[in-house]
Amino acid sequence: MSATANLSPQAKAVVPTHVAVIMDGNGRWAKERGLPRVEGHRNGVESVRTIVRASGELGIKYLTLYAFSVENWNRPKDEVDTLMKYLARFLKNEIGELNRNNVKLEVIGQIYRLPEFCQEQLKKTQAALAKNNGLTLILALSYGGRTEIVEAVREIAGKVKSGKLEAAEINERVVSEHLYTRHYPDPDLLIRTSGEMRVSNFLLWQISYAELVVTPTLWPDFRKPQLHEALEEYARRHRRFGAL
Repeated sequence: MSATANLSPQAKAVVPTHVAVIMDGNGRWAKERGLPRVEGHRNGVESVRTIVRASGELGIKYLTLYAFSVENWNRPKDEVDTLMKYLARFLKNEIGELNRNNVKLEVIGQIYRLPEFCQEQLKKTQAALAKNNGLTLILALSYGGRTEIVEAVREIAGKVKSGKLEAAEINERVVSEHLYTRHYPDPDLLIRTSGEMRVSNFLLWQISYAELVVTPTLWPDFRKPQLHEALEEYARRHRRFGAL
């Protein structure tokens, strides 16, 4: 069945170009079932697979997933190590699936902080998917919105100091061109799972005019029906961008 089969005509007509997702609730999902936290992460991978496939079928052009934040480095070492292994395994094992669905892979964040084996697998997977021109999947890894803005400010300040840029020339466009996301449009829709009402340092500059949809569904349970619900809610919104 097509991913659009259960969408209303209104939702089909206004499918967002860029959807960003804060994938929250893996640990809570595991705890509710008396399982180790890592089991929540493992089951969350199936949700990633499902939502990536569905997003491509829906005609969404960009899907950004908040996979690992700069704050996540403060979690217990065993959990972080397991997450990195799951990441590398996903990147390797999903190449065939992503290729079949014409998905291109991009990544944003402080990638140099990832273990070497993760960095190497990232490069291999990106190379294997480089010619695809369907959905662009953007993984936010070792990512922090404030860190991103600070790094952009430093780069801009360096250009001003060297005379490559005049301070008076700095505007929103210049700032945007120095962010990790310089090659992508800003998100139209931000989805957060698990019911938490916060953006958690994610795409702070880019979501200025994004529509926010918060669902109580924990990420390992987030599948096509929940994605459709979010898109239906998005279709009901009136995006005015500050105008009347």
